[in-house]
Amino acid sequence: MQRRSRFWQALAALPCLWAGAAGAADLRIATRTDVTSMDPHFHNVAPNVTASSHIFEMLVDKDAQLKPRPGLAVSWKLVSETEWEFRLRPDVTFHDGTPFTAEDVAYSIRRVPMVPNSPMLFAMYSKLVKDVQVVDAHTVRLITEGPAPTLLNDLTKLFMVSKRATDGKNSADFNNGAATIGTGPYRFSGWVPGDRLTLARNPSYWGATEPWERVTLRPISNDTARAAALLSGDVDLIEGVPVSDRQRMKDDPKLSVFECDSIRVIYIHLDTNRDRSPTITDVNGQPMDKNPLKDWRVRQAINLAINRQGLADRLLNGQAKPVGQLTPSFLFGASQKLPPPPYDPAGAEKLLKEAGWGQGFRIRLASTNDRYPLDAQVAQAVAQMLTRVGIRTEVDAMPASMLFSRGTKLEFSFFMAGWFSDSGEASSSLVSMLATYDPAKGMGTANRGRYSNPKLDQALATALRTMDETKRAALIGEAVEIGMRDVGILPLYAMVNTWAARKGITYEARTDELTLAMGVRGK
Repeated sequence: MQRRSRFWQALAALPCLWAGAAGAADLRIATRTDVTSMDPHFHNVAPNVTASSHIFEMLVDKDAQLKPRPGLAVSWKLVSETEWEFRLRPDVTFHDGTPFTAEDVAYSIRRVPMVPNSPMLFAMYSKLVKDVQVVDAHTVRLITEGPAPTLLNDLTKLFMVSKRATDGKNSADFNNGAATIGTGPYRFSGWVPGDRLTLARNPSYWGATEPWERVTLRPISNDTARAAALLSGDVDLIEGVPVSDRQRMKDDPKLSVFECDSIRVIYIHLDTNRDRSPTITDVNGQPMDKNPLKDWRVRQAINLAINRQGLADRLLNGQAKPVGQLTPSFLFGASQKLPPPPYDPAGAEKLLKEAGWGQGFRIRLASTNDRYPLDAQVAQAVAQMLTRVGIRTEVDAMPASMLFSRGTKLEFSFFMAGWFSDSGEASSSLVSMLATYDPAKGMGTANRGRYSNPKLDQALATALRTMDETKRAALIGEAVEIGMRDVGILPLYAMVNTWAARKGITYEARTDELTLAMGVRGK
């Protein structure tokens, strides 16, 4: 703590650096994670979506609270239960001066599932579309397999590319700029992986003129280094304010901090399927043919043994909020009947005894150590809480790439990660994480605990075919409640998104965590 204080005092004593070296129309942003590809259809991860959002646009845009709004389509209507018609903006051109038309829409949607070697396709957002019909230059119809009430939300994830500039090219051509031609407010200038992405203002943009002539996105993964870059004037804005620095930055008169509730929830997956689970043993460390996590009473005991408020307040310094479901309660379809589970260690011990596990058992909690704020420390705190009630827990923390790869192979019985409900509604977490695993139908693709509940599946299936929004919200909420009351997964807390900027800069905080130059204003 003493060294930390000296660090801040030293940086604060450097006022000559605050002016920075950049011009008044330059904006320099420090991000937490580097871009992996400039192809907007290649890899569905937040840094790539952030980069693409400056250069490319969608038919349907979304505001900072994830509400759909017109993008490249000025209007849309439901012609029938399986046919949507979109009217396109007539005055849009790509960065190379060619007009944006319905042919580009058809090409873009058809390209999405065809991108080779993608580690995480955007195809989950185009799978509802069976056909694309070009009516005229500025009218397009999307034909769906059946009723598709989530189509508008899905379209907020699909970037439109130029057929002329993209056809015959591959992802490498986007990385070097040859195909990186969109309709967005900024043009691609250059990308040096691991160092920076540079953008230039689009003077022919159809919308309002952006105030920044040049934008630079610099990946700085180390929290201390990112904070130092802001204090020294090397950057104007940072995302992911470190937990330990949040209050200092709020109190610093040279800085402004911007926050909002996140749609990212940190949760724990449980193996509720196998009798012999790989990282569960008896109290003596011997493998067992009986999996205690298959018993609802054991799962509920774990639920009650975790002090979510303590994690949020004391460990995460208020940069998180306890939750009782996989999405914040403000999302469409979220239940209003699921408060965070109470902290009740005595109740947890009682349930364990009732389930026949009064003597306890051993379990390993896998977690990331480089993906979420204080992720490994949170895992250690949870392990201590569970150990106190008789579930002797050790932590196996590892890089996120390793955890997700091994988790997909079902190598864990118990692991902690985060879920990002970027669809804007609660159904996405159910479809991916709690629906019975069926990759052919696109269900349960991230269900790494192989939880299965026919009642949840039925309520969810009905919701996904229901066009009436009031009825659909109720059905989604019903499915959420089934999964949470059965403790099919353990939600812990929702993150609070944070940004910090030099004084005079403002940022419109976004629930989806994206850091967009279009939301930055100031001098």
